[in-house]
Amino acid sequence: MRGRTLGLVLLGCVVLAALAAVSLVGQAVFDLAGSPAATRLPGSTAVAGAADSGGPSASAMSSATLPPETLAPSPTPALVPDPLTGLPVAPALAARHPIAVMIDDQADARPQSGFNQASVVWQAPAEGGIPRYMVVFGAGDPPAVGPVRSSRQYFIEWAAEWDALYVHVGGSPQAMTTLATSGAGQIVYNADEFRWGPTYLWRITQRFAPHNVYSDGKHLRELAALVGATAPPAGPAWTFGPGTALADRPAGAELEIAYPANAITYHYDRNSNTYRRFVEGAPQIDAGDGRQVAPANVVVMTVVFGPLNDGEPYKKRLEAQDVGSGPALIATNGVTTSGTWSKASISAPTLFYDGAGNEVVLTAGQTFIQVVPPGTPVVVIAGGAAPAGPAATPR
Repeated sequence: MRGRTLGLVLLGCVVLAALAAVSLVGQAVFDLAGSPAATRLPGSTAVAGAADSGGPSASAMSSATLPPETLAPSPTPALVPDPLTGLPVAPALAARHPIAVMIDDQADARPQSGFNQASVVWQAPAEGGIPRYMVVFGAGDPPAVGPVRSSRQYFIEWAAEWDALYVHVGGSPQAMTTLATSGAGQIVYNADEFRWGPTYLWRITQRFAPHNVYSDGKHLRELAALVGATAPPAGPAWTFGPGTALADRPAGAELEIAYPANAITYHYDRNSNTYRRFVEGAPQIDAGDGRQVAPANVVVMTVVFGPLNDGEPYKKRLEAQDVGSGPALIATNGVTTSGTWSKASISAPTLFYDGAGNEVVLTAGQTFIQVVPPGTPVVVIAGGAAPAGPAATPR
């Protein structure tokens, strides 16, 4: 009897020990799963808020524990028209604040960088018969942009159409006065290399000054955010439409614009529906990506220029009557139309009209605006019917 009693006591002790062990193991498992700071076992998924009665609840389970076929696909955001080009882009890209950058056009500055990522490019006389560019970025991010050069008043007024971040290296006294009084978002956001270099603009060693100031899309976006140039564009200034069908595009169309210091030629390519650009007879290659510059639209604006009386006549700087109206040639889809341009105020958009006074519909894509003084030789060669034979695949 004593042996039987002793056996029962020993069995009870074993049972109690086993129950205690189970309780401790259960508590340990709960701590590993429920404590954010607990060390997780390899391959395990910690779930916060697990109940000790039944494990993690369905509402607390991470989607990572579900089989892939049960996960809902992420919706693809709908594309919207880019205000500067009319091309379909993600909404976040369409909402970007425009950035305008002054670009050198002396022979020592070529080949320049950043053109193929630009939405709009302006070219106009600057000094001594040498023109200058202003590239305007919206959705594009150039891997490099430059060489960056100095400001002129009329370029500021074109940049003001977008309240753009205006990037330059110094400028004429007239332009610098405007930027000092209206460069904090009144008409543009002033981004002078003298203030923001070398963090956001820098000088490369492969070229000599003043043709060696560069930046890129990443740093220009950071600078725009820093100075508060973050508001989305107010809306499209121009009307865009799709390109015409390949069968309706002419072959052999050209434009020639002769500035005193260089000559610009556009050869229309019907397969891509773009105007391949040549400078001094050579293809203009963007040094940033190695591709030829080829906009979808080319506008030639006639604007009255005169000497800028700024106390430095040896500089041969100019001023322009860019507010007002004048003749224009608008080339798109291989056809050049005679019309007019109009700009109502410093910050108003420059608009383009055909001979009947109707606003011109541009082809969605990049637009180059060639600004020329009266009397500048401009040659328009109309395209003809496409040659017979199999057509190339349009782009």
